[in-house]
Amino acid sequence: MFSIGDKVVYPMHGAGTIESIEERKVLGETRSYYILHIMHGNMQVMVPTDGNGTGLRGIVSKDVVDTVKVILSADSTPMDVNWNRRNRDNLEKLKTGDICQVAEVVRNLLRVDRVKTLSTGEKKMLQSARQILASEISLVQGQDEAEVLLMIDSAV
Repeated sequence: MFSIGDKVVYPMHGAGTIESIEERKVLGETRSYYILHIMHGNMQVMVPTDGNGTGLRGIVSKDVVDTVKVILSADSTPMDVNWNRRNRDNLEKLKTGDICQVAEVVRNLLRVDRVKTLSTGEKKMLQSARQILASEISLVQGQDEAEVLLMIDSAV
């Protein structure tokens, strides 16, 4: 259970802060929700407090961020040559909400993009994954998101 003011990560959206915990009636059912302020895009998201399948988690430690930096500079992992399968595999990694898997997606797609142009879908996925990764690292390290994005790009 999280509290107001906790820094959390919501998969596919990125890092943010719990602004409030409220009772809301949705589709005729009253439930308790975390109201999150997501850093990127100044977005507000409602997440059920029971957490069933939401993937909501606290932000990682500075040690894990150090591991992420190692992942970003490591060799790329093999990816399927079929863009459709590659896209599906990368999407599954992003849905886990695991910062290390998100870093792997960012690293691999950035490297492919430097060699050849990514499809429109993969460009969107790369942009989204970079933002998700940068939002969490910036919260952990207390840095500006733009600085973190530069760090990510230079680490790959």
